Amino acid sequence: MNKSINLAVLGLGTVGTGVVNLLKDNTEELARRSGHIINITHVGTRRHRTDIDPAINQSDDLLAIAAADDVDIVIEVIGGTDVAKEVIMHAIRHKKHVVTANKALLAKYGNEIFALADENGVQVRYEAAVAGGIPIIKAIREALAANKIDWLAGIINGTGNFIMTEMQTKNRKFGEVLAEAQALGYAEADPTFDVEGIDAAHKLSLLASIAFGIPIQFDKVYCEGITKVSLQDVVYANELGYNIKHLGLAIRREHGFELRVHPTLIPNTTLLANVHGVKNAVMVDAHPLGQSLYYGDGAGAGATASAVMADVMDLIYVITAATPSDVPHLAFVPEELSDTRILPSDEMTCGYYLRLTVKDELGVLADATRILSDNGINIDAILQRDAHKSGLVPVIILTLPVLEKQMNAAIKQIQQLSCVTEPVVRIRLESLDE
Repeated sequence: MNKSINLAVLGLGTVGTGVVNLLKDNTEELARRSGHIINITHVGTRRHRTDIDPAINQSDDLLAIAAADDVDIVIEVIGGTDVAKEVIMHAIRHKKHVVTANKALLAKYGNEIFALADENGVQVRYEAAVAGGIPIIKAIREALAANKIDWLAGIINGTGNFIMTEMQTKNRKFGEVLAEAQALGYAEADPTFDVEGIDAAHKLSLLASIAFGIPIQFDKVYCEGITKVSLQDVVYANELGYNIKHLGLAIRREHGFELRVHPTLIPNTTLLANVHGVKNAVMVDAHPLGQSLYYGDGAGAGATASAVMADVMDLIYVITAATPSDVPHLAFVPEELSDTRILPSDEMTCGYYLRLTVKDELGVLADATRILSDNGINIDAILQRDAHKSGLVPVIILTLPVLEKQMNAAIKQIQQLSCVTEPVVRIRLESLDE
């Protein structure tokens, strides 16, 4: 074996402990693959852990660890954005390579962090920040480097997918499933980041950057959660041949890029519609390859530790190669990142599922369809259900793709009809085959 590679693991929560255990369990295999002995010399932790090798230095002084002479690679798995940013920037200034699983940090400060890394001649790797153990960053940044990516669509939050799966397959209500997800440890006590789409938006901003060669722009991602998806809409979608999934979508358009996270109807025959439970999956449409799907565990100690150590292995090659060849942080050389416009929400284009609750009167459907037609919206399918005991009738309309601003105008007009008794329910629809 050649030289030893020394790691510092900052944070001993689920992921940090998973990294330590993975290295302990697979020491020989990692050495055979890398040609080097890989050691953990420091761990950053608030309390002393008796289950950690006593040869490893334990400390809560994260800045000192990040600058230590006997550290080659700093692994940041403490979470949050403030302390994590300070530690990572400190490590980079001390010429340390960095591996992080922190999607929120990179979505907010990634452009700044990568610029500093370039200045200091080090690498920041972040495979574990998106889709856990699925190697989607490496696939887009390296394996698909010869392709022009037209769009990607991802189930990139396991909690949201678990909830939508239970609603679809077992006819369970949102609140009931959320409570179970919390009891199982899939969702936090405050599930806002998961169910409101913020976590997925963090990840999508990173995927879009490496797919299209644009700066990270989390603040321009259209974000909508799943809290308003009702069981009746899941049932109606199934009857029409669709599943509702909480998707992150990044789409190349003629005048810019769409970045959006929201509940989405997708045909139940597609592979992505059949990704269930807490699993993650990302579908990429590229030229000349065509469509490819990347599927697996999106969270958990094992999956995330696997992605972290994959980044470590890549960095070992960078550190030890006679002539290092770095892969650009965002897949494109920094001076070639494009300032192409991110389209605002009213310029997004997609199909729509609309559910109207109307009085059982003649001419109601004619009025609604006329408004859609007047706004240049073509109807793909209509489903009218039997009247409820209250005398109200659910009407479901599927439309062909149209600009969001046209749909906004149409919904506003439909809402003003005296026969429409409740707010119009809108869920976006994607065929994922174009």
